[in-house]
Amino acid sequence: MEQYTLAIQDIRNETDDTITICFKQPGLRKMKYQAGQYMTLIFKINGRRYSRPYSFSSAPSVDSTLDVTVKRVPKGIVSNYILNEIKVGDVVEVVGPTGDFIYLPVNVNPRIYLWGVGSGITPLFSLAKEILSSQPSAKIHLVYGNKYKVSTIFLEKILELQKKYKSEFNVTLFFSQELSLDEKDGFYGRISSSFVSDLVSNNSEGEESQHYICGPKGLKEAVKNSLLELSISESAIYSEEFQILIDPKELDGVKDSMINFYFNGDQVKIFGPKGKSVLNSALDHNLEIPYSCQTGICNSCKATVVKGNLKMIGLSQERKDLNTDEFLLCCSYPITNELVIKVN
Repeated sequence: MEQYTLAIQDIRNETDDTITICFKQPGLRKMKYQAGQYMTLIFKINGRRYSRPYSFSSAPSVDSTLDVTVKRVPKGIVSNYILNEIKVGDVVEVVGPTGDFIYLPVNVNPRIYLWGVGSGITPLFSLAKEILSSQPSAKIHLVYGNKYKVSTIFLEKILELQKKYKSEFNVTLFFSQELSLDEKDGFYGRISSSFVSDLVSNNSEGEESQHYICGPKGLKEAVKNSLLELSISESAIYSEEFQILIDPKELDGVKDSMINFYFNGDQVKIFGPKGKSVLNSALDHNLEIPYSCQTGICNSCKATVVKGNLKMIGLSQERKDLNTDEFLLCCSYPITNELVIKVN
């Protein structure tokens, strides 16, 4: 993956705890990306290197800047640094773009459903803008849940988009804690399985539909299960993953381990405590192991185990592209007390 140095052209406040960073496109080596993808921002904070993936909220055929939207995470080192410290004119090292949460045309009259909660709107907003701009025959249904209207990222922009594309873009909003709602503002509560079934059943119009889901695990499971019950093909359901969800039972057999790294011509030995991924153990010791997504998608942290063994946890699917001695360190945990790892 290519690295870039990008200058911040503008910073927009979206809500009290969310901003959009607008990066200027490089003059010579322009970044080419697709709506729904993400790029990884790199920061040096208190002497340690941090990489975090953020989805594009811009759309390549609509926006001249490269925009990512960042929501403050309580006690989140990187998000708090971004919201508190960065300013217009700063330059940031980035890696990208990457990700396969992208629009794949399947017919001439696409029926597209975008399902999101909270900051999960970011790649969905990028997709909506791009598809509406480039696919005049598309019909898009956006279903978007938040706690309150005031905390709804891109609310005004979404409503403006709906006005511009009255017959092509339908929006349904849910508010789980907004007690006083006008009917035109949206629904009280959360996105339910019954709502998913009713909406898709009543708007199928005989066309095959595509579904993009970005939000917490509960939303993904509710939407996907409802769609499968409607006989929607699993290949037409896409979800974006930004965190590894680990069942504690999956940590059975994981051990403390002494880990020998061969990296950049050096050998470094560290202690990896039980329950911590190999990547996080390395980063805690200031080893600048390459990494990006931290969810087992991008392959940046792929390494070879020379001695000992690891257990990969939290991957959404079997990784057949890895050899038997290759592991992704972001989701790998020691199951032997001694490891020798060669970083590729």
